[in-house]
Amino acid sequence: MFNPKSKPADAPRRALTTASQLLAAGLIEEQDLAAVAEVARTFGIGVTSQMRGLIDRDDRADPIAAQFVPTARELDVSEEELHDPIGDERHSPVPGIVHRYPDRVLLQPSTVCAVYCRFCFRREAVGAGSPGLSEAALDAALAYIESKEEIWEVILSGGDPFVLSPRRLEKIMLRLQGIAHVGVVRFHTRVPVVKPDIIDEKFIRAIKIEKAVYVVLHVNHVRELNEQAQRACARLVDAGLPMLSQTVLLKNVNADAASLRNLFKRLVELRIKPYYLHHGDLARGTGHFRTSIAEGRELMRALRGHISGLCQATYVLDIPGGYGKVPIGPSYLTETDPGRFAICDHRNQSHDYSDAVPSVAKE
Repeated sequence: MFNPKSKPADAPRRALTTASQLLAAGLIEEQDLAAVAEVARTFGIGVTSQMRGLIDRDDRADPIAAQFVPTARELDVSEEELHDPIGDERHSPVPGIVHRYPDRVLLQPSTVCAVYCRFCFRREAVGAGSPGLSEAALDAALAYIESKEEIWEVILSGGDPFVLSPRRLEKIMLRLQGIAHVGVVRFHTRVPVVKPDIIDEKFIRAIKIEKAVYVVLHVNHVRELNEQAQRACARLVDAGLPMLSQTVLLKNVNADAASLRNLFKRLVELRIKPYYLHHGDLARGTGHFRTSIAEGRELMRALRGHISGLCQATYVLDIPGGYGKVPIGPSYLTETDPGRFAICDHRNQSHDYSDAVPSVAKE
């Protein structure tokens, strides 16, 4: 994959967004140029200087490069892969809103990200050429939230909402603050890891309001959590913004117990609670990243009892077609007779258990 003749310092410290820039930076080889350019015609490319600096160019299986540097494998689209794998479109009553669950909505003010993950389930809806929400469309999306009293939580995702200017974010947050039935605002972002310099005092002031605000960090490998990322996360937590994390289970990136264990433990040390471990979605051109559900369940079983409960994320699948997330982790309980169960512990040993529910005497 990598061109050893180029050095990271040879190119400017800006995001790499084209196949030719990746070649000049030594992140792909000459023979890969045409295929990567073909990938770029459909899916966005974005590698920040922060992520570029973490790539080990001597490791052809580098887990950072695997997440951000496109390859010809993305041109392989299988029959089951979908343009909109989690069914956002069928649950979008107005542009910029996905209302899948009764008490919460997704608000998508931007379709741009700081980086473009090669496995993204919205990879065909985001990118530098994708139209974001106009001021009128954003106003209509916020008006929709105001009109639905059942909406308790607003999740800003995208695109990455943290790429918006502090001025625009503050405007959105103040509007949400004025909606009485909204109790929680949640951000889904990669920025504290991939572009940590954005997280400064001005930015934090823009997103703090008089409601509960949570930041959910997308991070997949412990090496993403370098000193700059740690400082950015600490600024958020120290400012009173609780952080959680979500991780995608990715073959050749983190699909082994040691990688997940190291990531989840480090996150907890940084005061970030692991929240979701996502099974790979059926996005087009991402088959080389996906594991089987059986593999994912075995990994979760390998973690149970071997790392703190604080470090345990919930293994989930977004049902294709827009039917929502469901937990798909291993089961530790088998009913053997009515009220009697076999319980499996973290050592894979089975134990009998009987429900001890006292009967209620009839009068």
